[in-house]
Amino acid sequence: MTDATSSAPVSDLHELRAVIRQFSSERDWLRFHTPKNLAMALSVEVAELLEHFQWLPTGADHELDAAAREGIRHEMADVLVYLIQLADHTGVDLRNAVLEKMELNARKYPVELARGKADKYTALVAAPTSAADGDRR
Repeated sequence: MTDATSSAPVSDLHELRAVIRQFSSERDWLRFHTPKNLAMALSVEVAELLEHFQWLPTGADHELDAAAREGIRHEMADVLVYLIQLADHTGVDLRNAVLEKMELNARKYPVELARGKADKYTALVAAPTSAADGDRR
C-alpha cells in the first residue's frame, strides 16, 4: 500500500492514526484534543509508565512479573496513542521527524567520539592525537 503522493509504503503509523481518529471521532472527543491537552496527557502517560519502574534496581526483564509487563505494555500504548494524536493535530510526520532527528543526532554524536559514552554531545571531545596535543589547554 502506498500514499497517493508518493511511492513510499504507507507506514503502520498511518494505520494507527486512522484507528485512533475513528475511535476518538466516534466518541466526539476530537474537540478536546488540542495540542496543549494532548501534550499534557502524553506527559501524564509517560509518568504512569515510569511508575512501573520506580524502585526497581534497573527495570530489567527479570525484575518484572507478568502483571508489570502488561501494565508497561498498556502504558507504552497510551504514550504512543497520545504521541500519534499530537503529531496528527500539529501536522508532524513522525516517521520523517524520527529520520531527521537521527540524522541530527548522528552529527552531534559522531561514532568516533560517542562510542561507549553516555555524555551529552557538548561534553564530547576528540581524544588528543599525540602527547603534545594533550598538553595544550
